[in-house]
Amino acid sequence: MVYYVYILKSSKNGKRYAGFTRKPPAVRQAEHNKGINRWTSKNRPFDLIYFEKFRSRKDGLNREKYFKTAAGRRWLDEKFVL
Repeated sequence: MVYYVYILKSSKNGKRYAGFTRKPPAVRQAEHNKGINRWTSKNRPFDLIYFEKFRSRKDGLNREKYFKTAAGRRWLDEKFVL
């Protein structure tokens, strides 16, 4: 089974969203742009800026958790110069 960790960036305000899914990241981006939850509905539309693929659910969840830390946010800032 394949898992994905993805990063979305709001075109509205520049905020980022880190998520974990088994669906292709572009499908999740479309779902978020439809406003599937409160936070994403208030910050849409989103651009898919990054994703990684994992064979292990545990590894994917750990990577998503990393992106939600200060170190993970700094890594994204350096990689994408946002």
